[in-house]
Amino acid sequence: MAVTSTSLASQLSGPKSISSASFAPNFSGLRRSCSKLDYFNSQSVSSTQSFFDHVHSSLRISSSGKACRGVIAMAGSGKFFVGGNWKCNGTKDSISKLVSDLNSSKLEPDVDVVVAPPFVYIDQVKNSITDRIEISAQNSWVGKGGAFTGEISVEQLKDLGCKWVILGHSERRHVIGENDEFIGKKAAYALSQGVGVIACIGELLQEREAGKTFDVCFQQLKAYADAVPSWDNIVIAYEPVWAIGTGKVATPEQAQEVHVAVRDWLKKNVSAEVASRTRIIYGGSVNGGNCSELAKKEDIDGFLVGGASLKGPEFAVIVNSVTSKKVAA
Repeated sequence: MAVTSTSLASQLSGPKSISSASFAPNFSGLRRSCSKLDYFNSQSVSSTQSFFDHVHSSLRISSSGKACRGVIAMAGSGKFFVGGNWKCNGTKDSISKLVSDLNSSKLEPDVDVVVAPPFVYIDQVKNSITDRIEISAQNSWVGKGGAFTGEISVEQLKDLGCKWVILGHSERRHVIGENDEFIGKKAAYALSQGVGVIACIGELLQEREAGKTFDVCFQQLKAYADAVPSWDNIVIAYEPVWAIGTGKVATPEQAQEVHVAVRDWLKKNVSAEVASRTRIIYGGSVNGGNCSELAKKEDIDGFLVGGASLKGPEFAVIVNSVTSKKVAA
């Protein structure tokens, strides 16, 4: 993939002005009345019906005649996916203990499980963790390596055995200052080198309160869509910024309504096939106590876990929450 020669300063200077109307028709956020959605039927709806029920009925890609994948009730056709983002945490000793706990955990077989250690511990984890769990990086450079002090190239990550990389995480966006276009270029390069991308999206608290949740998420999705050559190796992680590390968790209904909208956006702006097969996972203070209720939602295809992923037994509980999706044959 060709990488532009623009300076890092210009790449990180902030997102270009993009009109959401061009790619998110009739959505301005969670507060907008569902009567303005594209797929809302013409029949009157009881005023007592919940907003979520409106969105679910309006945005569902195919709500009739849809068969479950085996005995798993999921809207998408992909395998349940759980990632653990260890962020800037751990020492050689604590990570050795965490890996030992994970290795001794019984994990449901029908789940893709990934952990993302800090860069300096990737080799340690790769050489000691069970093959059942794949390794992700927490970030990667936008192109081939070179004179980029402090950065890690995709080629180096592959050399260490990484299969995935987390890109677009809110901490990279709002603390480090990466913009949508820059993140899209990172994703495109990682995919071009055969590394899967956990593509994060999500709104700030003030954006949700302003009714702009869909606008923000769709703009971030568009930046990926404009850059990536294919969606074959992408997992979308919806992470409302106000719920990351705060202990506040989106309710299952709040998470589901955004996941439905994201899947619908993919259907309208990419393809129905991509909308069906792309896994959309939830992140934001997921733990052993709330994962089962979240997992029951049809469009929640897994989780990206922060703090709870540093506790082996609790992370195993989250992985095994896939059983909440199982229904009678």
